[in-house]
Amino acid sequence: MKRYISLLGLLLLSLATFEATAQVDNGAFRMLTANNSARTAALGGLPLPMHDGDISTTLFNPSSICPSTNNQVAFSWVGDFNTATNFATAQYAHTFEKAGSFAASVQYLNHGEMTYTSESGNETGGTFDVSSYAVTLGWGRELTDKWSIGANLKYAGLQYESYRAGALAVDVAGTYWAYSNWAFTLAARNVGVQLYSDFESGSLKLPFRIDFVASKKLDHLPLTIVMGFKDIQRWNKYHADPNAEPDPITGIVPEATKTEIFFTNLASHLVLGGELELGKNLVLRASYDYEVHRNMKPVEARSLVGFSAGFGLKIKMFEIDYSRSRNNIVGSPNYLTLRIDLSKFK
Repeated sequence: MKRYISLLGLLLLSLATFEATAQVDNGAFRMLTANNSARTAALGGLPLPMHDGDISTTLFNPSSICPSTNNQVAFSWVGDFNTATNFATAQYAHTFEKAGSFAASVQYLNHGEMTYTSESGNETGGTFDVSSYAVTLGWGRELTDKWSIGANLKYAGLQYESYRAGALAVDVAGTYWAYSNWAFTLAARNVGVQLYSDFESGSLKLPFRIDFVASKKLDHLPLTIVMGFKDIQRWNKYHADPNAEPDPITGIVPEATKTEIFFTNLASHLVLGGELELGKNLVLRASYDYEVHRNMKPVEARSLVGFSAGFGLKIKMFEIDYSRSRNNIVGSPNYLTLRIDLSKFK
């Protein structure tokens, strides 16, 4: 077991320092970082350190692929009524006694119809489709009752009118269950290379990121707190506020101090969420992302930008999750996930 942990640590360290031109912290294949499941979206879009057999969490955290996900299927849909964008995911998991547990996923994102325009922005007539898709095969294994590891291998494709692009990527993750109901996950996602591209801009980038997430289930309250430190690979997230008002005397916009920049960077990496169980069949979820709030909030109005919330409902062999994320003042995606345990149909 120590050998597995050492190899995983070495691999994660290598990925953290990997500087190949095929990956950055925000790339063209952005669908690979988009929330696919309602539960993940409600809790901040993180690789959740949960070990309750939820197959919908495995795309972000392959170390959650385990025997309790065996024979599960999940269907997720993400829609935004304001943008006509639709995102669908189908998943299935199966466990083999010697090889470990596997989860297969297919994702399709339709960006809607785009209108042909000239370089000056004038419409020239006609429309074209824009879409993205990904096929993922994940593997997970429990090394002990405290450690699990996992990896995803995925192919991602883009289709913009007559242009095509494809890439191959991997995720690796490890989860540790500590005493007192603590759990920790470290995950590196979307490490890979572009395979081909018709785009004139040349090589497209993959959205590489490393996240560290901790969860704590309280002893005397049915509440699990989730705390995430996202985008470890990039510390500097600070940018000056373009709407900052100048000094009334000098007319100069004051520059932020080093302390302000430090705490802004720190807060921009943090995500806080919680999951409250109300009986055996109902769960309430919510989270807050300061970076989203700071970057997308309106200038002169209070808003819930940066907040996400949802619920989970169990009905016999079915589990239904719903959530809504306030990413900006225009669009708030709706997430719906249906999970089915096929073993209970026997």
